[in-house]
Amino acid sequence: MLQLSQVLLPVDHQVDDLRRMVLKLLRVRDEELLTLKVKQRAIDARRGHVEFSFTLLAEVKDEARVLKRIGKNPRIGPAADETYKEIAQNLAHPQAGRPVIVGTGPCGLFCGLLLARAGLKPILLERGKAAGDRARDVTGFWRRGWDFNPESNVQFGEGGAGTFSDGKLYTQIRDREHRIPWLLREMVAAGAPEDILVKSRPHIGTDRLIKVVRHVREEIIALGGEVRFGARVADVVIEDGVMRAVVLADGQTIEGSRFIFGIGHSSRDTFYMLERHGVPFEAKPFSIGVRIEHPQQLIDRSLYGKWAGDARLGSAPYKFVAHCGTGRAAYSFCMCPGGLVVAATSEPGMVVTNGMSSYARAEANANSGFMVDVRPEDMPSDSVLGGVEFQRRLERRAFELGGGNYHAPAQLLGDFLAGRASKGPGKVLPSYQPGVLWTNLCEILPEYTVETLQEAIPHIDKNLPGFSLEDAVLTGVETRSSSPVRIPRDTQTLECLGVKQFYPAGEGAGYAGGIISAAADGMRVAEAILRQG
Repeated sequence: MLQLSQVLLPVDHQVDDLRRMVLKLLRVRDEELLTLKVKQRAIDARRGHVEFSFTLLAEVKDEARVLKRIGKNPRIGPAADETYKEIAQNLAHPQAGRPVIVGTGPCGLFCGLLLARAGLKPILLERGKAAGDRARDVTGFWRRGWDFNPESNVQFGEGGAGTFSDGKLYTQIRDREHRIPWLLREMVAAGAPEDILVKSRPHIGTDRLIKVVRHVREEIIALGGEVRFGARVADVVIEDGVMRAVVLADGQTIEGSRFIFGIGHSSRDTFYMLERHGVPFEAKPFSIGVRIEHPQQLIDRSLYGKWAGDARLGSAPYKFVAHCGTGRAAYSFCMCPGGLVVAATSEPGMVVTNGMSSYARAEANANSGFMVDVRPEDMPSDSVLGGVEFQRRLERRAFELGGGNYHAPAQLLGDFLAGRASKGPGKVLPSYQPGVLWTNLCEILPEYTVETLQEAIPHIDKNLPGFSLEDAVLTGVETRSSSPVRIPRDTQTLECLGVKQFYPAGEGAGYAGGIISAAADGMRVAEAILRQG
């Protein structure tokens, strides 16, 4: 099998054009090209015009002769074996004790799936509700005036924080073990659209992700595992440096052979509980900022030009980093084409924003986190959990400035640059629900954050014309880009350093930053446990 990379074709190419291009590149006749498969398809809009860029797998007669004929070509060569050796099928230990997994985000679910397939019958504990019930609570809070539920919200519940996001299924982590293609195939088998297997920047959307999450849960249960909802871990039992059990909020004690904590970046009460037991933590950098909204049509025109609105391209995404004179960088985070800005708090009396898109990405606005890096030395206290308190302080201030009713403080971009409060919307209507209160976000954000964002705007506009639109909407605050802490673990066993049988994993533990990286880290932990027997 040969792999061909960066095969470029225009947006309006015909179906047969791809095969003709491959025949030309390989210098073979039609009958010599036995099979042709699209491995990946990307949109290339970097050079002022828009094209599709394909990575292809081609089977030909007499591969060695073809390679000799075309000579050295960095874009053509033998395809590598990218098969994930599913360890759950190779190292089954059905006699081992039952592992306990805390959290049913992508980390916990895919860790549980591998362990269940190995016969270990894991117990998964989730403080929130099942995906369907959780979705009703979330949309009720956003749109119907329901009370905020601290145990069932955008952060807590089956599927984790990624359930209410754009559902991005790409990451920049190294994947030498080929876990990511395996994950994508598993998601398709669980009901995700098949195009995630070939898109270079696949996404699934909240509306499709809930179905996938439910399917994975049902397989774990069918294999003998358990999934318990409304099961918040309030305490742990650690004896002689070994975790022996977890204690639920209702007082129930659950013993196990291993304890995997895939708790997510917002389980702050769990962080504090673990610290009281002597679990080691390290402060790590994270980011804060706001959500910025533009008309999606503006972004489409800026990036796709005459092809803006073409259904073959969909809604245009963007990504940027601007290094500023403040010594910090402003960057886009969790960009949601055709999406919504959503209420994402996990604690009462606080306001947090995030972005979300459905699979169709059909809403009027584009939004992304507009973020600035924060360092441990920026924290007001020397506590290893000082980043948590720093986030909370900003979120409480956003709640107050938004009116104390979970409305979010918002400001027009032109007013933000001028340092004045906004009085109302311009041409861009904010999508945040329950609603916004127009104000001055400079009253919430640290001075270095404000200065960095203001300096970055004209630089970003050079590469993304229209970004500096005065009517663009800023909604605050965005604080949950990543965990402010890391729980150190052994590089081989992946156990917590200092606490045996305890496996910190995923975003909350500081080892992931999105759906796919969290799921892959959960797989790594499962593999480590299975190797240990």
